[in-house]
Amino acid sequence: MERGPGEDGDYGRIWALSDGRAGNARQAEALAAALSAQPDALHLAPHAPWRWAAPRRLPFASHAFGRDFAAGLDAAPALAIGCGRQAALATRLAGQRGARTVQILDPRIDPRHWDLVVVPEHDALRGDNVLVARGSLHPVDDAWLAAARDAHPAFGALPGPRIAVLLGGDSRHGRFDVAAFTALADRLDAVVAREGGSLLLTGSRRTSPAVRDALRARYAGRAASVWADARDGANPYAGMLGWADRIVCSSDSVNMLSEACATHAPVHVFAPGPLDGAPQRFVDGLIADGRARPFGDALPAFDVTPLRETARIAAEVRAVLFAR
Repeated sequence: MERGPGEDGDYGRIWALSDGRAGNARQAEALAAALSAQPDALHLAPHAPWRWAAPRRLPFASHAFGRDFAAGLDAAPALAIGCGRQAALATRLAGQRGARTVQILDPRIDPRHWDLVVVPEHDALRGDNVLVARGSLHPVDDAWLAAARDAHPAFGALPGPRIAVLLGGDSRHGRFDVAAFTALADRLDAVVAREGGSLLLTGSRRTSPAVRDALRARYAGRAASVWADARDGANPYAGMLGWADRIVCSSDSVNMLSEACATHAPVHVFAPGPLDGAPQRFVDGLIADGRARPFGDALPAFDVTPLRETARIAAEVRAVLFAR
C-alpha cells in the first residue's frame, strides 16, 4: 500500500521560506528541521510592487520572487513554512499549488489564508488555525547544545561560573545604547570581582556600532571571549550557550531570550528601562514562571526547566496537517 505524508516521519519535501533576516530564517528553518532531516531553505527577495503589498496577493504574484521560485511552484512541496511578511506571500503562492502551509508570526491579514499560523504567546492573534508558542522558535535542544560544546572545547576549560552575556540593541519597543551597556558592564564587573568566573560576551544583529565599539574597548583582552562583529571572526554564540553556567541577556530580544531559556542555565534579564508592548509581556511571563530573574547585583544559581517550544509546535503541525 502506498504511504501518505506523515507515516514513519515521511512528510515529503519541505520548504523553509524567509527574507533571509536572521530572526525570520532561524524560526522557519528550525521548525522545518524538526519535521524533516533535509528541508530546503529558501531566502527570498520579492520585487516591487509585490514587496510593498505582501502578503496580499496582487496580479501576477507568482513572479514576485523571480523566475526560479516561479518555476519551483510547478513542483510545489508537501509543506511550505514561512516566517515574516514577505515569506507569507510565498507560502500563500505555494498553498495555491497544493502545498500545506504554515506561517510563523502574525501575517497581518486573516489567518484563514494558511493551514496554520504560529504566533508567540505575547502577540494578540488567536483563531481556530492559530498555534501559540512561548517566545520564538529555534533549534536549541540538548543535541544542539552538545554540538556547540564540541565545536568550542576551549570554553570548557575556563574558570566557572561561565557567564554568557547576550547583547541586543535598539528596537521600536525600547533602547539598548552605550549608557545601558555601561550600566550592565559595571554590574558584571562587580559580580566577577566578588565571585570570580569568566565572561563570554557577544553582540547581535541589532547591536549598534557605538555599543559594539564600547564592548570591544572595555573587554578586549580582559574577558574570556568578546565578539563585537565580523572583525572578531566567527561568532561563538552557540558555544557560549552550550557552556554557560549563567546567562545574562538584554531584555529587548525575544529571540535571544527564547534561546537562552532553552538551555539548562539560569537566565538573568538586564532591563535598562521598560519596554513597550509584546516584548515586555514576554519578559514578565518568564519572570513570573521562574524561568528567568531580573539582573540586579548578583547572579545566583537557581533550578530551571528548559523552555523548548519548537518540538511541541512541530508535533502539533504533524497532528493537524499530517494525521492519517
